This record gives sequence, C-alpha cells and structure tokens, in this order.
Amino acid sequence: MHNPLSFLDFSARRRLTALRPRLYRLAYAWCHDGHLADDLAQDALAKALVRGGQLREEEAMESWLFSILNNCWRDHLRARREFADIDTLDEVILSTEPGPDRHYASRQTTARVRDAIAALPMAQRQVITLVDIEECAYAQVAKILEVPVGTVMSRLSRARQALKQRLLAEEAKCPPLLRRVK
Repeated sequence: MHNPLSFLDFSARRRLTALRPRLYRLAYAWCHDGHLADDLAQDALAKALVRGGQLREEEAMESWLFSILNNCWRDHLRARREFADIDTLDEVILSTEPGPDRHYASRQTTARVRDAIAALPMAQRQVITLVDIEECAYAQVAKILEVPVGTVMSRLSRARQALKQRLLAEEAKCPPLLRRVK
C-alpha cells in the first residue's frame, strides 16, 4: 500500500511542524478567534502533508504553506456564506485583559495596533500581516494571495496609511499616562 506521506523526508516534516506557530499567528491575525486559528493552522498542515508532492522547491515551503492557509481561510469564509466579499469584511478584535502593571503600557499599545489591524478590510489585513508581521517578500505575498505584486504594494500602502491615521487619532483621544511622583 502506498503511503501518502512518503514524499516528505523527516527533515521536511519537521520543518513543516516548526512553521505551525507562524501559521497560527497568521490565522489568528486574520480571524481573531484562537480556536478557529488553531483549526486553520492544523488544516493547512494536514493538507501540506498530504499534498507535499506538489512542493517543487523546499526553499519555497513557507510561502507554499501560507498559500495553503490562505485557501483554508477562504474555504472557511465560503462555508459561512455570511459575507459576499471578503475584501469588505471588517471584524472587531476582542480586547485583551491588561497584564501586570509593568507591562500595561506595552499591552495597551499592542491592543491598539491589533484593533487597528482588525478594522482594516480583509485584503489589507492579509497583506499587512504577511509583509509586516510575518516578514514575507512582496513577490511571496503575491503568490500566496494569488494577486499581482502591484496589488500587494497598493494594498500595503493603503493599509499602512489607514493604520497610521487610526493610531494617531486614538493617541489624540487617549489621556496621558499617570506619572509617579516622589
């Protein structure tokens, strides 16, 4: 009987498994649901293991795996059928509870950035998370999302501008942090 996993050697399987945390982070940035992100990452890895024969160059494993994750995300959205166009999908991220006092400011900044990213249209959110968080090259992102490189660049530009405007507007509304006086 033919083993469908025989095409991947041990090191390639281990490399796939090592990419799981990045898959989860990326999926979470797109869906803002820990359980769903875990399911999407697991589904992408399972499909990668079964379809490993489609991987032509091992150096392209990361972008190949991110493409599979993108397709899993699209399949999930299609299955929900609540949204006609994923490019116009806006989701609100749930705020996180503040951590210890010494990390409060950092966590608040992180939360504001996450909120700002969550407010972006899905297409911009995908591009900014792939380029700025996962540090993928433009050509790699274009391949993952199946769009031209120029589209990646324009979406990224619009996403960064929208983030900048939103964060500056929030900063203007926020009261200054309290200072300790001795």
